Amino acid sequence: MKSHHRRSWLKQVLVLSAATPLSASLATLPAFASNSASPYPTVTPRSLVFPRDFGAHPAFRTEWWYLTGWLDSGPQPIGFQVTFFRSRTRHPDENHSRFAPQQLMFAHAALALPNQGKLRHSQTSARVGPAGVSFDTADTALQLSGWTLTRTPDDRYAIFIPADDFTLTIEATPAGAPVLRGKSGYSLKGPSAELASYYYSRPQMAVQATLTLKDPASENQSAPQNLTGTAWFDHEWSSSLLMDDAVGWDWIGINLFDGGSLMGFRIRNAAGQTLFSEWDWRDAQGRRIPAKANADWVPFGSWRSPRSLIVYPEGFTLKTPDHQWQLKTLMADQEVDARASTGGFYYEGAVELLENGQAIGRGYLELTGYGEPLRL
Repeated sequence: MKSHHRRSWLKQVLVLSAATPLSASLATLPAFASNSASPYPTVTPRSLVFPRDFGAHPAFRTEWWYLTGWLDSGPQPIGFQVTFFRSRTRHPDENHSRFAPQQLMFAHAALALPNQGKLRHSQTSARVGPAGVSFDTADTALQLSGWTLTRTPDDRYAIFIPADDFTLTIEATPAGAPVLRGKSGYSLKGPSAELASYYYSRPQMAVQATLTLKDPASENQSAPQNLTGTAWFDHEWSSSLLMDDAVGWDWIGINLFDGGSLMGFRIRNAAGQTLFSEWDWRDAQGRRIPAKANADWVPFGSWRSPRSLIVYPEGFTLKTPDHQWQLKTLMADQEVDARASTGGFYYEGAVELLENGQAIGRGYLELTGYGEPLRL
């Protein structure tokens, strides 16, 4: 949704408190609340225009580019997350000093390694301006501390993540044109018009990746692994915050094995009740499959983080009038500790979508606001 929808939103990339995002972690990402005195522009209905809207939108408060997916690696696949966030501060534009922190950038990257039973996670942040920290408004071109995410002229996404304990290089090729969320990319995150973001996705991306695992203590590293897989890409930007009474959201982006895709999110209150939700199911040609109703999110089980002590649902049953699916995590521990960048903790986990006990798709689940409400 990743406003850190993501949703890791976290998803979002507002600088979040100890409970956090997207993104993002939007992620960071998507639920929000208006502020009449806000210096940021309001999201209003308009058609997205490409390639311009692949680029950054620096006037808006928060923005993220979010890539998640599964890599085939023998009997145990690997989940991955890469999220870049841009955040506009309240620092006045009139101050033209190159030291003025008017734009901040953050990035998260994580690997879900079932054979290790834990997440490898890295993060970085800096103000825009110094060498190597930049975004482009004409197309996707992000640089931060040697981490890069760039869209090429032939519509491929090139990612390079030189983290402390792994190096990840990705080339992701979209299956088709961007999928516009909401109404032509104008995506409501609540019942009123000001609670909205601009949001599009690129599901079913074919991935070629090179992964090297490193041990920072010994400086040893594994031989590079050349892997293939499938990914999901989100890009979202907004000026709003969480709607009244909301504490966070649950979000999924699922690549279905039949070539279709499924995106859904709900905004929750402290009692776990749904305040607002969206459900977007597409076939292999990208055509929307009509739904009689949005899905009900029914959590089951629980998992307690040994770091944050936050309790997250073990999974969800998603119920519609015609279907009942389950979300099964690749492994339990997929909590991201983002205290050194966007702030706090959130859950960004590789999941399978099951129907009648059989996997019908793979993707990612984002959970925010389970420890404390998301707040600026």
